[in-house]
Amino acid sequence: MWQPLRRRIEVRLAIPKRYHRVMAMTLRLTDDEAEALRTQAAAEGRSMQEVAREAVREYVDRHARRVKIDEILDTELERYADALDRLGR
Repeated sequence: MWQPLRRRIEVRLAIPKRYHRVMAMTLRLTDDEAEALRTQAAAEGRSMQEVAREAVREYVDRHARRVKIDEILDTELERYADALDRLGR
């Protein structure tokens, strides 16, 4: 009965904790992009990684909002088409 639990714990300990919370990746930048990132990070007193991660979060948030707005407009424009037409005259 205790054997499966012990095996599960052993597997968890065999995998470093860093792999459970974050994903590592390599980001290849052009020389100009790397220099711009380095300059921006230095100006803000932050690491290049911090600046890049924030940029990714902002990009994903912005595009997720656009998709949501597009979905809402697709349904609501048809619903209010007559009213919008009258307002446009």
